[in-house]
Amino acid sequence: MPYVNIKITREGATSEQKAALIKGVTDLLVDVLGKNPATTVVVIDEVEMEHWGIGGLPVEEYRKKAAAKPA
Repeated sequence: MPYVNIKITREGATSEQKAALIKGVTDLLVDVLGKNPATTVVVIDEVEMEHWGIGGLPVEEYRKKAAAKPA
């Protein structure tokens, strides 16, 4: 029984978007590993922005820094 935990920042993902993630991950496990969709569990956790960091920085600060870098 596969268990997949998706963590995203809480930025307003809609119910439709979450449903698409659940279906997409389930379909991927069926297609690639031959898993039974009836026993595949997908959980989406939404994490507050202030509880998320990348590269040693809070995510909002990281994004600002990344956006300021020349392409």
